[in-house]
Order: sequence, then structure tokens, then C-alpha cells
Amino acid sequence: MKLTIKKWVTIGVSLLLAGTAVYFLIKIQPPISFYITFTWILLIASLLWIGSTLISRFLDKKLPWKEYVTARFFIQLGLTIIYSLFCVNTSYFLLKKLFTNDPPVWEQVLLTNIYGLLLILPTFSIYFGIHFLKAWKKSQLETERLQKEGMRSQLQALRNHLDPHFLFNNLNILSILIDKDQALSKQYLERFAEVYRIILQNEVSELITLKKELDFIKSYLYLIKIRFQDDINVDLNIEAHLKMKMVPPLSIQMLIENCIKHNAITETSPLAINIFTEDDEYLVVKNNLKPKKTGGNGKSSGLENIRNRYRYFTDKNLIIEQSTTHFIIKIPLLEIEEL
Repeated sequence: MKLTIKKWVTIGVSLLLAGTAVYFLIKIQPPISFYITFTWILLIASLLWIGSTLISRFLDKKLPWKEYVTARFFIQLGLTIIYSLFCVNTSYFLLKKLFTNDPPVWEQVLLTNIYGLLLILPTFSIYFGIHFLKAWKKSQLETERLQKEGMRSQLQALRNHLDPHFLFNNLNILSILIDKDQALSKQYLERFAEVYRIILQNEVSELITLKKELDFIKSYLYLIKIRFQDDINVDLNIEAHLKMKMVPPLSIQMLIENCIKHNAITETSPLAINIFTEDDEYLVVKNNLKPKKTGGNGKSSGLENIRNRYRYFTDKNLIIEQSTTHFIIKIPLLEIEEL
């Protein structure tokens, strides 16, 4: 067994204390009563430690702290006092009988019980305090673990919502293109497979760099251009030093999809989407506002999805601004040290 520095220090201190005790005992040469008293104290301490541990383990099964805090405290206190006084009195009578010829003195018995209580109560308080702190720390760690597991489950559910939504939209587009232009539909299918491969690569990622998200967006925009031709214009203007900041996967794609979903797109009035950064803290998606006559005022599940995912990583929220001519959404750019 390899000894750590902490164990070596413990062994060293123990040997030092033992050597000091032996030295003083040789020097002082105490009477036999000293050794009897010392043995009695050592016996009592050992019995109290063993008994308290057994009582605590027994009550852990019958009265867990989480469910019976008050009852557990008083029952354990009562049992510990009864057991401790039993040990004190039993050991007193045994030592009297085995090592002396004197009968028990009831005044000594009374004082022994009083001193025992005075020793037991603070000892129990210290023991309870240490036990409570350990239990509280364990409970906190367990709570944090469950929260993280819950967070991961919810994030996974949100990510699972993205893939089918994206898949069905593009399959619908593909089915339309097959009837119009088989060569173009084949090209679209190849690009769609490439885009979906990127989605699968980031399936387990809770956050990705802005650079990776933009690489995906460039491939995704190719699909958009095939479908809408010049009816949609997307301008990307992202500063290079911000590309290592983090965003939830597919967040920009969902914002672009949100623009397409809620706006009328025609050849005479194309949809213009500008994607840029603001104050090095937000990524902005801005589009000219041309709401559809029907279905344009409904609640966006895409925006709600992005908002929910951000809640797990930052207190910053999405910023939504709308004027008579433009609709703007700003999402926070995250850094590793913020998480």
C-alpha cells in the first residue's frame, strides 16, 4: 500500500505524541491509580465511539435524516445518553471490583454520571455537527448531480426536437424539386446529406463554436438558395475574433427558418436577412418585415426552443426588437469561462 504525504504526517504526529507520553510517564512515574483511570477513560471512549456508530447506522435504516429530522435528532440523543451512562456505570463497577478492594461509593457514582453527561453532550453535539455537515454536503452533491442529469435530459429533448423538424422541412422541399428538376433535386439531395451529416456530428454537443455553426449555415444556405433562388438574400458579416465564442447548435439555422416561416417571400419583394455581431456580445439576425397574411403572428416554437436552451448556460436572454420595417433577434455569444 502506497503511503501518501498525509498518511506519513499522521504517522509521524502519532509517533511523536506516543513518544512524548511515554517519556513523561517514565519521568513522572505516576501511581497505579493513574493507569487505572487512563485505562478506564480509554475504554469508555472506545465503547462510546463504537456504540454511537452502531446506533447511527441502525437509525439510518429506521429513521433516515431526510424524512425524520426532528425525531431522529432526539431519539439518537436519548439512545446515546442511555448507552453512554450504561457504559460509564458498568465500567466503573467492573474496575472497582477487578482492581480495588473498595466497594462502590455512591457519591462517586453520582459524580461519574454528572461528569459523563457533561462529556457526552458536547461530544454528541460535535459528532452530530460533523455528521450533519457530511450529510448536507452529500445531499448537495446529489442534488447537483440530479440537476445536471435533468438538464442534460431536457437539452437532449430540445435537440431531438430540432432534427425531425429540420428533416421534414427539407424532405418536403426535395419532393417538390423532384417534380420540377431531377438534376437539381439530385444536387439538393447531396447537399442535404452533407448538412445532415454535420447535424449528426454535433448531436451530443450542448454548445459549439460560432465558427462551426457558421460553417454549417453556409452549407444550409446553399439549400435555401436552391429553393428560393434570388427571392432570399442572406448577408453574413461576423468578426473573426468572435468565431471561438459559443452558441447552441442549429440556433442560427432556426432563426433563419423563423424568418422564412413568418414572412411572405416573392420575386418582386425578396426577403433580406442580415447576420452580424453587436458589441462583441450578441449575434444579430435582422430581416425586413413582410408578415404573412395568415399564420404570421403565432408563437414561434423555434425561438422558444432557443430561449430554453440558453437558460441552462446563462442569465442573458434573447433580445427581440420589431419596428414597422424590420424584425431583429439577438442571441448571446457565450464564452467557456461564463459557463
